[in-house]
Amino acid sequence: MGVSTSSPEKGPEGSQGPADDAIAVVTVDFPPVNALPVQGWFALADAVRTAGRDPRVRCVVLAAEGRGFNAGVDIKEIQARGASALAGANRGCFEAFAAVYECEVPVVAAVQGFCLGGGIGLVGNADAIVASEDATFGLPELDRGALGAATHLARLVPQHLMRALYYTSRTATAAELHAHGSVWRVVPPGELRDAALELAREIAAKDGELLRLAKAAINGIDPVDVRRSYRFEQGFTYEASTVGVADRVRDGFGREGG
Repeated sequence: MGVSTSSPEKGPEGSQGPADDAIAVVTVDFPPVNALPVQGWFALADAVRTAGRDPRVRCVVLAAEGRGFNAGVDIKEIQARGASALAGANRGCFEAFAAVYECEVPVVAAVQGFCLGGGIGLVGNADAIVASEDATFGLPELDRGALGAATHLARLVPQHLMRALYYTSRTATAAELHAHGSVWRVVPPGELRDAALELAREIAAKDGELLRLAKAAINGIDPVDVRRSYRFEQGFTYEASTVGVADRVRDGFGREGG
């Protein structure tokens, strides 16, 4: 349980070559649904940044255990701890999303099952997405007394579709996102990890120094400052909390009719 980093390309002891550590897989595992607690978001941010700083690494694969990639923040933690947990979750999400975007090397997200809320923030800031056929993407924020990550959903679907998905809390399938060009490849669930590693190997085959320059260059020409844009959204989450509407909606989360 938690966040771990591995190097899946390493061969038997004594056989590893200079490229064996070129791919780092950062795996999230917070049963039962990968709804991350405050410290989980910070741990994820640290793991991604650490992997990207490693001069041997040329590509990071962001993956998750279980039936879903990410269910966002841990609502129960916020309900139990109140304002301090809300502030912590907002800061943690901000750091994790930024870590993916600013990772010094390309990040490939391997998405299975549900990718909701904070999951959209992660994959929306990734460089490429490989998804299983059962993957669904959405922002149920309005059902959970929160706002945010429209910045990242807008990187996955066209503007008007983003708005409709946001207002309705509906989800889009991996196949739909593939049609929009934001998902690189859709594969059967059992082939997800191999497909993500296949793309990562192709990326990692490039010159490592040039890859880092390419990542910095592409981020530099991005038309939207994702950090500032997401921070602006978070201000409205705080406002919703201040006036009480967030608590009212969250208190009905998971209840019949809520």
